[in-house]
Amino acid sequence: MASLLWGGDAGAAESERLNSHFSNLNHPLKNLRGVKSTTVRNIGELDLAANSLLNKLIRQSLVESSHRVEVLQKDPSSPLYSVKTFEELRLKEELLKGIYAMGFNRPSKIQEMALPMMLAHPPQNLIAQSQSGTGKTAAFVLAMLSRVNALELFPQCLCLAPTYELALQTGRVVEQMGKFCVDVQVMYAIRGNRIPRGTDITKQIIIGTPGTVLDWCFKLKLIDLTKIRVFVLDEADVMIDTQGFSDHSIRIQRALPSECQMLLFSATFEDSVWHFAERIIPDPNVIKLRKEELTLNNIRQYYVLCEHRKDKYQALCNIYGSITIGQAIIFCQTRRNAKWLTVEMIQDGHQVSLLSGELTVEQRASIIQRFRDGKEKVLITTNVCARGIDVKQVTIVVNFDLPVKQGEEPDYETYLHRIGRTGRFGKKGLAFNMIEVDKLPLLMKIQDHFNSSIKQLNAEDMDEIEKIDY
Repeated sequence: MASLLWGGDAGAAESERLNSHFSNLNHPLKNLRGVKSTTVRNIGELDLAANSLLNKLIRQSLVESSHRVEVLQKDPSSPLYSVKTFEELRLKEELLKGIYAMGFNRPSKIQEMALPMMLAHPPQNLIAQSQSGTGKTAAFVLAMLSRVNALELFPQCLCLAPTYELALQTGRVVEQMGKFCVDVQVMYAIRGNRIPRGTDITKQIIIGTPGTVLDWCFKLKLIDLTKIRVFVLDEADVMIDTQGFSDHSIRIQRALPSECQMLLFSATFEDSVWHFAERIIPDPNVIKLRKEELTLNNIRQYYVLCEHRKDKYQALCNIYGSITIGQAIIFCQTRRNAKWLTVEMIQDGHQVSLLSGELTVEQRASIIQRFRDGKEKVLITTNVCARGIDVKQVTIVVNFDLPVKQGEEPDYETYLHRIGRTGRFGKKGLAFNMIEVDKLPLLMKIQDHFNSSIKQLNAEDMDEIEKIDY
């Protein structure tokens, strides 16, 4: 399979350049050259697009999902099919080879239900809730590659992504899965790829951002939308968060033929996303994920009263020295505290990594991957740690500072997601809150809100710490 940003030799060279860039993602100080780096202004305010890219980068393989799949069919009387193997889908041999070459051995939970719908004849429309790591991108790429006629040299499949970087990530999956489909080619409708008006595009799969695709379709007349067979709208929640993109997407969709298969994916389905999805996808099947709620029931919570941050650090060292810790995540409320704590711990010989607001998304992904691989035992951060990140070895979470909203009210949701980093997968977890005396009323509000017990711990009493059943 060829990947083209520009035609001819330049396109091949660009594809090779992008391949080398993606292979460099594990180096913490390398950016995606040629891809504009997403610098995080404040790690606690990571925008949706950057967060989505981060989760794609750290979930290169399928993850175990804690979600139950709920299917709502447009025709409830029709039989509901699911598959346990890719062979049951009766795919072309070259596609099966591509799937197995990517390391997929069997369909994920969402693929089991989604793929029979996406590959059905006649084609069926689909709205699906799906997060990174569930095999969502591979599923819709498989649908596109299955519908393409390699002998017809014009755009047949169109995929919209909200950012340049996310479009390239999707294209990477198309290239990998379609590498044995020798006559199928992909082209990127993204910023910087200037195609002269009247150019005859012979590539069958177009992946791009809404603004550029809109120009290619209506201003430059490069794509005949009446010939599109599969339309994919990925990351819908990010799309509607970007000004103008939902309108662009709707304008493109309205020019598609009635027989075109339409697929929409979103990690979340708040009312605004549902409204958008229902406007753009007619008569859909719907796949929703019913998430198992985070709970504090299997997490024992403690608090230590401290006067200042050096007190907090001493208490942290006492706990760290008395309890056998797999891995720990420490949350600070400010970047300044996070940096100070990192320096202190490194000087004391601990293996620590810091998720800092100055880092690019790619660097963040590398640090998180190193933590997941166990190369550092402690991760210090100021945000809710990208919520989707599950590290099974995390046994302790420390709130170096309590999460608070403006007006000095407790941030209950952030507290839940912070503490929820431990006690996952049915395991017991420990949470320690380092708080100043004047913050004790906030902690009591958190205790009452969750109807849970947060016990006081004397960090000077090593015997008491060692008795914590773990």
